[in-house]
Amino acid sequence: MNISEKLSSDNEGKHFSFEVLPPLKGNGTDILFRTIDKLKDFNPLFINITNHSEEYVYKELDNGLIERHRIRRRPGSVAIAAAIQNKYHIPVMPHVICSGATKEDIEYELLDLQFLGLNQIFLLRGDKTREDKKFTPVQGGYSHATELIEQVNKFNDGYFVDGTPIKHPGTPFEFGVACYPEKHEEAPNMEIDMKYLKEKQDAGASFAVTQLFYDNKKFFNFVKRARKMGITIPIIPGIKPFAKLSQLTVVPKTFHIDFPEELADDALKCKSDEDARQLGIEWTTHQVKELYEYGINNIHFYTVSAVDSVKEVAHRLL
Repeated sequence: MNISEKLSSDNEGKHFSFEVLPPLKGNGTDILFRTIDKLKDFNPLFINITNHSEEYVYKELDNGLIERHRIRRRPGSVAIAAAIQNKYHIPVMPHVICSGATKEDIEYELLDLQFLGLNQIFLLRGDKTREDKKFTPVQGGYSHATELIEQVNKFNDGYFVDGTPIKHPGTPFEFGVACYPEKHEEAPNMEIDMKYLKEKQDAGASFAVTQLFYDNKKFFNFVKRARKMGITIPIIPGIKPFAKLSQLTVVPKTFHIDFPEELADDALKCKSDEDARQLGIEWTTHQVKELYEYGINNIHFYTVSAVDSVKEVAHRLL
């Protein structure tokens, strides 16, 4: 049974999934596995592995000129996904992204995933680099997630990107996509942003996971609007517990979301990061409980800098 079927078949159940970040190059898997060890006993529906694109560094040459070099600070999600599934036997869902990848890079990534029996993936455009004012694909790459979806569909239909038939097509990929209850930062308005989600559904996406949010009213309104537009796929809320005082300014700037007034006011009263962490646990517990009561049967947690908070929330509710 694939993930979308599980989401649709158990309307009364309470499930959760979570996202992990590949370790920095040279750090091994110890920290990653410790994160999973803290959460595996709650029987996660799946583990999502994010994929970070290349970054650029600038080096001054002897002649005074500046040379730009592309570097990768983290391994790709394919090997990490295989290691997690081999060790824990929990369904994994690696990110496949446009950022930093050519069509051929993506094709080989799909082949690797298929060889490993990993046929559930999450398709994203990916973020722009820190240096770029707007997203710029590599030569031979894609500018939009819908183009990536087209390639995956073509692969599922038994054709390589150049049109050559695949002699022995494997199990087709099931894929999910991202959505934004408070609008993607580059979308001109919410209506157009939701039309993009409808296009992804119509192209074959079987579920969507939201960007993190702290205001359930915005999520409920988003789902209501989506259903009116004919978006019928499961929409999984993405939740990240507030965990540090600095996040009060960093999170809105990074993710282009708002803190509810009540949460922001309480956060301003916190004297330490531990106070902020406890506030985040209480807020997230209430938030997730309300989502379950609304009829959502799976919550997706973003665990970076918040794994212990996620564990405490899961302990209270699952």
